[in-house]
Amino acid sequence: MDVRLRHAHQRPLQEHTPVARPYSLITGKPMNIEWSANWDDNLGGNSELLERDVILRKVQEDVKMEFERTYMFYVPRICEHCLNPSCAASCPSGAIYKREEDGIVLVDQDACRGWRQCITGCPYKKVYFNHRTGKAEKCTFCFPRIEVGIPTVCSETCVGRLRYIGLVLYDADKVLEAATEPDEKRLYQAQRECFLDPHDPVVIEEARRAGIAEDWIAGAQKSPVWRLIHDYEVALPLHPEYRTMPMVWYIPPLSPIVDEVTRSAGPATDVESHDVLFSAIDTLRIPSAYLAELFTAGDVTIVENVLKKLAAMRSYMRDINLGRDPKAEIPASVGMTEEAMYDMYRLLAIAKYDERYVIPSAHVEDAHRLEELATDCAVSEYGGGDSPFGADSGRGGPVPVAIQSRNEIAKRMSADRMGDPSDRSEGLTQ
Repeated sequence: MDVRLRHAHQRPLQEHTPVARPYSLITGKPMNIEWSANWDDNLGGNSELLERDVILRKVQEDVKMEFERTYMFYVPRICEHCLNPSCAASCPSGAIYKREEDGIVLVDQDACRGWRQCITGCPYKKVYFNHRTGKAEKCTFCFPRIEVGIPTVCSETCVGRLRYIGLVLYDADKVLEAATEPDEKRLYQAQRECFLDPHDPVVIEEARRAGIAEDWIAGAQKSPVWRLIHDYEVALPLHPEYRTMPMVWYIPPLSPIVDEVTRSAGPATDVESHDVLFSAIDTLRIPSAYLAELFTAGDVTIVENVLKKLAAMRSYMRDINLGRDPKAEIPASVGMTEEAMYDMYRLLAIAKYDERYVIPSAHVEDAHRLEELATDCAVSEYGGGDSPFGADSGRGGPVPVAIQSRNEIAKRMSADRMGDPSDRSEGLTQ
């Protein structure tokens, strides 16, 4: 076997993806892939892993693990870039920090001493250890791209267009109070109370006084994340009971229920009507109690209200798409206006690129300092190989990596044919 395949990431770009047997970074010997950092997202998927699912233990009396009723869904858990990051609090060397400019949590590779307390301290288990470099690494929220207004790679490549990026203004003085809220079921609301309304004249004036640029204020006002959290109230934090105050929020899944309702109610019943869908929320294939343990520290009422809004939107838009008169009572039944429900549908279903990603660019006054931070990227060292952010990333090359990426994206978005490896710029194939 060509030993160079072990360093496939250092090889020039080719037409086919290189395949090689995996080697352990600890022993250097061949190994079989049996488990990985994100595979625990599949807990509850089968009987072997069922015992390890701490959430399912709390609701196991309501869940029958019969084969025909087995449920499963994926929760794409990246680093939450928390307001109160436990990884930073547990780092003995102070290598993990939260950037003041945008709230991204990073690992300073020069300061990291490989204590690995951050791995233990992160309740989401999103910090890992690179045995080759002896450093802790984690999601960097693709900050070289964010700095020039480009979305993260995971967001832009999401086939379902499910990820949104936007600004949320918050009151830093309320973080400690919210994180120490004694009632776990109030933690969700306590974190929401930390967020500031970007349309409030008082907030706008204080933001200007704090030195926040006008385009950042405008970005916060157009933020899709703010709208999903505040205006529509359908986005929820993952495990608020951890008290880290995560800044990656989720919309609970409205799992398939139509077939189940059809079997029980009969073919003559309009199973898509909002009355039927509301009454069927309790029969969802993914139990509401399970979702509540994920997103609201066990408060089922909040989760059910979100699911009812999604079901109402589905029923309301069905009438419009079928040419029937829309029913104002459907959005009213979940406390929304017709205009708000249509706007929520547009954002969730047919929003355009610049509506899903509202990312103001970094300002020139921050350019030098942010350029220096590029060398602190948690995945910028691969034993002498190229960085995954581009050939010039973090090495003082003539072309900043974010500009390099932006040019590639612009070319791809405007092309009228599928890409080819020969189309890539020379800087990315070295």
